[in-house]
Amino acid sequence: MVLKNTPTAPKLLDLVREKLRLLHYSIRTEDQYVQWIKRFILFHGKRHPREMGGGEVTAFLTDLAVRSNVAASTQNQALSALLFLYREVLAIDLPWMNEMVRAKRPARLPVVLTQNEVAAVLLRMQGVYALMAQLLYGTGMRLMECARLRVKDVDFERLEIVVRDGKGAKDRVTMLPQKTVAPLQEHLRHRRLLFDDDLAQCKAAVYLPDALAAKYPNAAIEWGWQYVFPSGSYSTDPRSGAVRRHHIDEKLLQRAMKRAVQAVGLAKPATPHTLRHSFATHLLQAGYDIRTVQELLGHADVATTMIYTHVLNKGGCGVDSPLDRL
Repeated sequence: MVLKNTPTAPKLLDLVREKLRLLHYSIRTEDQYVQWIKRFILFHGKRHPREMGGGEVTAFLTDLAVRSNVAASTQNQALSALLFLYREVLAIDLPWMNEMVRAKRPARLPVVLTQNEVAAVLLRMQGVYALMAQLLYGTGMRLMECARLRVKDVDFERLEIVVRDGKGAKDRVTMLPQKTVAPLQEHLRHRRLLFDDDLAQCKAAVYLPDALAAKYPNAAIEWGWQYVFPSGSYSTDPRSGAVRRHHIDEKLLQRAMKRAVQAVGLAKPATPHTLRHSFATHLLQAGYDIRTVQELLGHADVATTMIYTHVLNKGGCGVDSPLDRL
């Protein structure tokens, strides 16, 4: 008797990836969620999540906090991954899920540089990293928003940049600083030459979000969709397997910024995101309305923007110390 091949059931982590992609989660979130679910399963001796519940989840999160001493945000990310597993993948919604308490994140003030410190750091950065750092400080963009910037979203005539798919999957418009116009145009001239070379090698296609690749078949090889800051080499897309040029690795800018901060001799732990904090603080110092700053930053709630009122150029709450009045 000949036995027919029966299809094997998909593995749990493959189901997790499929569900994340169906719901349009980012590749970074996908990687993080899969890693947390894998760690959860290994922590409990490779037991299937269906056999476990709130007690096992609490034990795992407690171990992260006590033994691994992770930050509250990291612990909350692990919880989000496990809740996604149970609710979205395993289709289980039990009372214990609603009773899980997230770790309280400490309210910390952002690191902000003075204008002189910003100028000193930018002066010690070169090439494409200097240009990206100038854009971060001059526009308030987040690091990944800058790295993912497309040619079509830079408008030199209107002096504005359209930030696509920012945090919370929202678009917004910010300014294009006058000082970056000439260097950015020069950068794009060299970028166009690289694009033409890629086109000749049939490797000019770039990643397109959602179903745009199916809706606009030729968009992936159009100049407007190219990344402003491309990678120096080709890479394989982990989802589609396509070999193409992705955007620049954000870690390269982080390292360049770190070297510049060290060269200046700053004691502040400044990172590329510090330039965004400095952008907001310096706008408020210049007298711009907080609602305007909120819109430029893309904050959903003005309360988030209010944090910058605590780090203006005066001491606590803008009050002069009585010692200085003696």
